Amino acid sequence: MRSTLAGPRVLLRRLREVMAEPINAQERLDKIVVLIAANVVAEVCSVYILRADGVLELYATEGLNRDAVHKTSLKVGEGLVGLIAADARPLNLPNAQAHPAFAYRPETGEEAYNSFLGVPILRAGRTLGVLVVQNQSHRTYFEDEVEALQTTAMVIAEMVAAGELEAIVQQGTKLDLSRPMHFQGVALSDGVGLGHVVLHEPRVVVTNLIAEDATAELERLERSINRLRISLDDLLNSGDFAQHGEHREVLEAYRMFAHDRGWIRKIEEAINNGLTAEAAVEKVQSDTRARMMRQTDPYLRERLHDLDDLAHRLIRELMGRQHGPVSESLPQDAVIVARNMGAAELLDYGRDRIRAIALEEGGPTSHVTIVARALGIAAVGLAENLVSLAESGDAVIVDGESGQIHLRPPSDIENAYAEKVRFRARRQAQYRRLRNKPSITRDGVEVSLQLNAGLLVDLPAVSESGASGVGLFRTELQFMVASAFPRMSEQRDYYRQVLDAAGGRPVTFRTLDIGGDKVLPYLRAIQEENPAMGWRAIRFGLDRPGILRTQIRALLHAAAGRDLKMMFPMVTDVSEFHQAKAVLDREIRHLRRHGHQVPERMQLGVMIEVPSLLYQLDELFQAVDFASIGSNDLFQFFAAVDRGNTRVADRFDTMSPAFLRALKHIVDKADSYRTPVTLCGEIAGRPLEAMALAALGYRNLSMSASALGPVKAMVRSLDLARLSVRFLPRLDQPGGTGNLREFLRGFAQDNDTAL
Repeated sequence: MRSTLAGPRVLLRRLREVMAEPINAQERLDKIVVLIAANVVAEVCSVYILRADGVLELYATEGLNRDAVHKTSLKVGEGLVGLIAADARPLNLPNAQAHPAFAYRPETGEEAYNSFLGVPILRAGRTLGVLVVQNQSHRTYFEDEVEALQTTAMVIAEMVAAGELEAIVQQGTKLDLSRPMHFQGVALSDGVGLGHVVLHEPRVVVTNLIAEDATAELERLERSINRLRISLDDLLNSGDFAQHGEHREVLEAYRMFAHDRGWIRKIEEAINNGLTAEAAVEKVQSDTRARMMRQTDPYLRERLHDLDDLAHRLIRELMGRQHGPVSESLPQDAVIVARNMGAAELLDYGRDRIRAIALEEGGPTSHVTIVARALGIAAVGLAENLVSLAESGDAVIVDGESGQIHLRPPSDIENAYAEKVRFRARRQAQYRRLRNKPSITRDGVEVSLQLNAGLLVDLPAVSESGASGVGLFRTELQFMVASAFPRMSEQRDYYRQVLDAAGGRPVTFRTLDIGGDKVLPYLRAIQEENPAMGWRAIRFGLDRPGILRTQIRALLHAAAGRDLKMMFPMVTDVSEFHQAKAVLDREIRHLRRHGHQVPERMQLGVMIEVPSLLYQLDELFQAVDFASIGSNDLFQFFAAVDRGNTRVADRFDTMSPAFLRALKHIVDKADSYRTPVTLCGEIAGRPLEAMALAALGYRNLSMSASALGPVKAMVRSLDLARLSVRFLPRLDQPGGTGNLREFLRGFAQDNDTAL
């Protein structure tokens, strides 16, 4: 027995005519089911649409009782229709009533029908409904009939996505595509952002679904695939990816998929059934995503991201669109949604329009997070599947305090968060009133609070927050946002602007810390197995003395006649400090020899980020003028925890007794040599952790601008002597991190310390 189908292309041509008619949504759906029933020679064709409450509602039918439309419903997982929605895959049965999942609905009159074919209505792998045909005869539907239904389901999916069915939604119900969704992620940057979704890598919306000429579409596909393959080959053969490493492995996976005949054959089959090339790619990828999203194997889930990216690249190639973020015409309340993004990419957007960022990946100490904190942008990470479930323009709330994301929030949640934003504004106003108040504890101990910065846009916050200076200026951010390596004169002018903007307050410049996960787009990247422990920071500077010399010369020119504080990052051995100091001394001699003015006063220090320095502190503090602790990297190496690895980044706590003992050892040794030491990692900006640091003996803390108000409020309400007497003995007691945090919270509550 052969197929009764008149031909998928004939069906699609007729569908296109129906879609062009000036009729309402219900009439259009009614015509579609009649058309399908006639084309497949089926006695029944029905469309079920998924509602926000997880119920599939009958929206149109040909062959069943029409009075059942908008009255008959099944839950996801209930009956054959519910099973298709749950599994997101077709179901083809010669005897439907014998299937254990069969559910009889008497109001429909479907008991007379035996054969059953149902396909999910999918968009980006998300189930929006189910399309069904039935016959009285016992038969298995042919492959081209399944294809025809799947193609029609794409058309219906676009009707749903375009909002066309909203006009016929029954009172009191909502469609699933518009249903509110909640994600519990990880808080990355404090704040609350209410706005509308802007996809960092926006999906290209395919509106031209139905092809006029299959041969021409196949030729377009072949040309685009060839261009895609060539671009991937060029990338893999370029110097940047010549070595082994994670980036190369990703591109190798892309190339493997781009040459996979099975994947391409499925796309070609969809084109032969009447779809345009880009619609065929979208259909095949949506089917693949629907299946792979239900896999628990993390490797397969990761490959899904690779396939998604490759499919999007191919669609862009077919439609002549550029690959990459679109930052033009941002709404005034943009919330950037991305799988992940770099710090420089965030800076490409207009800061005044961004309310928050929401990431599927990202970690508390990743560089995009650090930049978000510096800019005062709320951020949440580890929100699984957010990108595929969000649509551009969706209303969204990002809570950088609790790590929650509310997509398409209901009005009561939106109102509650609007009040929360107003409350935060009032609280920030209270913090601003502390701006000119000294950062002194209740028992008279001064704890200097400074800012971490890296861009000129950060500098107004110095005076606005009442900070005593800039404890860490990350000079690499200027390099990361530039399109080419900044010349000495550009660096000099930039550093001069930084010093001017600081208004006489001290600024501690950290020399270039690139390498590892901070890659400059114009500098050849060296692929390493463990980049965080590889060729980076001072190691890079000493091996490329021309780059280090240029930066030091720019800093000396910029600070001529003023004070200059400069420190070297990632020092592992004190000898590296002496080598870097020798470069500085040579530059000073060079400037003086040629009659240039040099800084009035020089202070030279190091970042303590590598545990080996803990066993060289006597030698170190005799050599340097000051030191700063980069607690992010120090803890990463101390606990052997990759801060960019979301599986382990939160496994260990910076408030562990072992790590706090190491921090106390550093500050005690610094005090014995009368060497100032500042802690400028992320823990300095959290009031609870800052309490512990003050108890350990730290009197200089550097943090993001948004953290300074809460930390100052804590300091001014703290009885430090009482805390130190009770807290320090606990470092040597068993019980671990939880007990220390619990103790600090209890102390704060009992002693009216603001947290």
